[in-house]
Amino acid sequence: MAPADLPDDLHRALGAVARVPRLLVASDFDGTIAPIVANPGDARPIPAAADALASLAALPATSAALISGRALRDLSLLSGAPADVALVGSHGSEFDTGFLDAVDDSAKALLAELEQVMADLAARYPGSSIETKPVSVAFHVRNAAPEHAQEALQAALEAVSSWDVHVTEGKAVREFAVIDTDKGAALDLLRRRDQADAAVFFGDDVTDEKAFGRLAGDDIGVKVGPGDTRAGYRVQTPEDVARALQILRDLRRDWLG
Repeated sequence: MAPADLPDDLHRALGAVARVPRLLVASDFDGTIAPIVANPGDARPIPAAADALASLAALPATSAALISGRALRDLSLLSGAPADVALVGSHGSEFDTGFLDAVDDSAKALLAELEQVMADLAARYPGSSIETKPVSVAFHVRNAAPEHAQEALQAALEAVSSWDVHVTEGKAVREFAVIDTDKGAALDLLRRRDQADAAVFFGDDVTDEKAFGRLAGDDIGVKVGPGDTRAGYRVQTPEDVARALQILRDLRRDWLG
């Protein structure tokens, strides 16, 4: 499917949601508005997607957000999003840069232990790596040898099987958090804060399903790529997401006059 050729039913749904009194448009980052890359630090949003999201945020009665598994500081740096695009990091746990101050000492100590255990495992499995966030450690195997990737993920899970941590499954990654995290709860919080009558959410990973699961009524969920999903619509690539955001921006702007 070319980026310009969105499914007809999605195009119609975008036309309808563009006319609600107050609209929230939210998206995951990696694999959604930014293509997946081997080195997570190299990820950047597709310019057309970033521009459309920023333009939506600037419209009256319209809000926009990125809800990502990334730590908030990394999401801010890599996305380059303007201040009026809300940023939510760590799978819905980080809403501002002072978030870590609210985490108690026992959770901070557990995070330090978790980081050491995962670093030791990464040293055992070439190509695996860790990403430490304010309340979690992600164990990545995207660059590990395919025959060892699943073994490494399982070893990471078994290493903390008796610990009080929350596990999130992703594409070639397992994330271990010292507090509970949920993109769906984050989406609901943004919806209430902005008094949105409807929400549109784009996502590609299993971690986005909790957000899709919170959608109802006039809301729209768009899954990027293959796999089972609760989303009502599907596109194939981040370029398709960029096109959908552009269409929604234009429709919304025209309706607002």
